[in-house]
Amino acid sequence: MESKDDGTRPRRFQVWTAPQRAVLLGGLAALVVYLFVRLAFNPTYVSDPQPEQPPRFHELADRIDPNTADWQSLAALPTIGEKRAKDIVEYRDAFVREHPGERGFSRPEDLLRVKGVGRTMVESLTPYLTFGEGDPATRPAE
Repeated sequence: MESKDDGTRPRRFQVWTAPQRAVLLGGLAALVVYLFVRLAFNPTYVSDPQPEQPPRFHELADRIDPNTADWQSLAALPTIGEKRAKDIVEYRDAFVREHPGERGFSRPEDLLRVKGVGRTMVESLTPYLTFGEGDPATRPAE
């Protein structure tokens, strides 16, 4: 037996009206299209494994000696900001005052004595640093 809807049955409660649902679906569709376009035109690729030479390796004319560099030169290195560069210079100057005639840093690991510098940072900085002519491991590559 079929029942006819004569308008006497109560209507089901709906949160959104038909025009509101259409606007909501249109907005969601526009958001999905926008995100897809951003993904298509801005792909991100991270190589695995990482390359032998860091991406900015050739941007530096020479390697930097942290024993003689000013904080502006150190701040230009990757992963070092202005504050950390100033901390390195401050540590180096204090070390030289306490130990006249000695260099503040003789190898990359010596940078670990500066607060805020960790092993990962030292590893990423090593290609950009030199510690004098005596150490063949830190001489600029030719």
